[in-house]
Amino acid sequence: MFELILQTIVNALVASSATALMAVGLVLIFGVMRVINFAHGELFMVGAYAVWYLYAQNGWPFMAAIAAALVVVLLIGLVMERFLFRPMRGNPLGGLIMSVGVLFILQVVAVEFGGVGLMKHVPSAVRGTVDLFGTGVLVPWQRVVVIGVSAVLLILLWLFLHRTKVGFALRACAQDPEAAALQGISINKFSLIAMGLGAGLAGAAGGVMAPLVRVDPYMGHSVIVTAFIVIIVGGVGSLEGAVLAAVLYTFFHTFVTTFYDGTIATILGLLIMLLVLIVKPTGIMGTSEKV
Repeated sequence: MFELILQTIVNALVASSATALMAVGLVLIFGVMRVINFAHGELFMVGAYAVWYLYAQNGWPFMAAIAAALVVVLLIGLVMERFLFRPMRGNPLGGLIMSVGVLFILQVVAVEFGGVGLMKHVPSAVRGTVDLFGTGVLVPWQRVVVIGVSAVLLILLWLFLHRTKVGFALRACAQDPEAAALQGISINKFSLIAMGLGAGLAGAAGGVMAPLVRVDPYMGHSVIVTAFIVIIVGGVGSLEGAVLAAVLYTFFHTFVTTFYDGTIATILGLLIMLLVLIVKPTGIMGTSEKV
């Protein structure tokens, strides 16, 4: 039982790492652009496909394939912001519909590119296992890689947002776009940066998780649902809340799934989300807007 608990903790850490990358990217996009990007799960899928094609099919180094996946999805995000979301600024429903359109387009492209049927196999980049603290619990090195890459990306994002002028300006746009514009900050420029960063993080999450999940054109569905639950529980607009909620939710979901049932875990997760919203409508670390 002790070994199973330790293994479940590791699995939860892996899941929370990828979920945190997805949720933080989604929060960043919504915070600056005020757009609910339903295609965020498909950006995760594109990142996984990029790693499958470059690493599994063409022999690129795994980390190089992840970097390429980040760049490819980042570029897709820039195109989405410039030609789809920017014309819809001030029209949240229009932006949402645009994102749903992108969702279907990316799925069709994935089907045409990789076909349908059997999942795409992405071999582990790092073979072997590590003995967890000498307990006899063997953890595949690939899972350690997921946790490490995700942690590095989240730390770099935090340093960027809190230690650079561009990061300060980006946070200002998220907190009060009108005040930021009055200070000479270009909303167009920083919406582009926010969309690029958010999309890139989703691509990196998909790439790093590719060896551990089923890679297919529809893999983004469950991911985006989890990301939305996490940002609502953590507090819409709060990056720290998104990371905290990602850890709490995925630990809860993983343990319930392991010891009971996955469907029950999802249902209970939604009930917890409702309970959090009843007790604190702004989420764990969210703040109410001042009128």
